[in-house]
Amino acid sequence: MIALNTSVRIPQGDDTVKVELTVKEAMALAGIKFHNNHTIEVSAKKKLNHVIEDHYIEEHRPVN
Repeated sequence: MIALNTSVRIPQGDDTVKVELTVKEAMALAGIKFHNNHTIEVSAKKKLNHVIEDHYIEEHRPVN
């Protein structure tokens, strides 16, 4: 049997970022389902992805 290495190294992975979410968005990310409104979870995930991308791009932008 082959053991797979599943560890991932993320530079500055312990840095903090701030994301502003509505209470419903936070609840959706915590696993609460809003059956009549799936867009709440989608919106929250988009906000998280946007902040992560902005933080990562700013940290790794080449200096001329």
